[in-house]
Amino acid sequence: MAVYRHNARYDSPARPRIPVKLFLGLAIAAISLITYCSKSQVNPVTGKAQHIGISMEQEVAMGLQSAPQMAQEFGGLHPDSKAQALVDSVGQELVSVLPAEAPPYPYEFHLLADSTTVNAFALPGGQVFITVALLSRLETRGQLAGVLGHEIGHVIGRHSAERIAKSQLTQGLVGAAGVAGSDLGSAQGAAQAASVVGNMMLMKYGRGDELESDRLGLQFMQRAGYDPRAMIRVMEILREASGGGSRPEFMSTHPDPGNRIEQIQQELARMFPGGVPDGLRE
Repeated sequence: MAVYRHNARYDSPARPRIPVKLFLGLAIAAISLITYCSKSQVNPVTGKAQHIGISMEQEVAMGLQSAPQMAQEFGGLHPDSKAQALVDSVGQELVSVLPAEAPPYPYEFHLLADSTTVNAFALPGGQVFITVALLSRLETRGQLAGVLGHEIGHVIGRHSAERIAKSQLTQGLVGAAGVAGSDLGSAQGAAQAASVVGNMMLMKYGRGDELESDRLGLQFMQRAGYDPRAMIRVMEILREASGGGSRPEFMSTHPDPGNRIEQIQQELARMFPGGVPDGLRE
């Protein structure tokens, strides 16, 4: 019997190989996420779990180092010592009634000489600023307490430290997208897309920070003896100063003042179910 032999070799289909740069990109993304998630701690005032990678001492040092430059960008410090004393007085009133569990940041309050930019902001670690353009629009001491209480809320909420950690995560993911995309022939497009998503993510967190600072500011105002309803008028002043701009809220780190008024009213109803008590200062 003839024996027929077939010498053809049958090999199983080759498994697809993951491109090296795609693998590296995925590894970078994984490391960035693990690093970010591992930096978790609970804020003693808000009770919120946060991802923060710097210490409070580092926040203070960062704020002190940045304060002179920030003041310079807004025309320097205002020379009116009486107006500065008012800002200091109200600011220290609020600091004196902060919750016992609040970190002991060395708060300093600065009146800036900028007469056109309606703004107030806080640096990490307790450096708080308000422009004379905003101060001159405020009508009562209570409204000033609302503005400064809001900024103190940013400090206690450690929002700057949170944003630093989120920015580091975003940079890591953008870099990972660039490395991975380079093997797929679209590195620039992938990195740009990741950057846009990352920026929108940070904007969203910015709006949340603003609303949380509003809530904290209301609490601090009330503890210092000020009528927290003054914050509603602050929002109206900010809205008037903006000239009714039409920029969509989702493209801004600050919520629309009208939306903030609604949130403030809801918070006041929660704080005072029976109504805001009498005898508070305006």
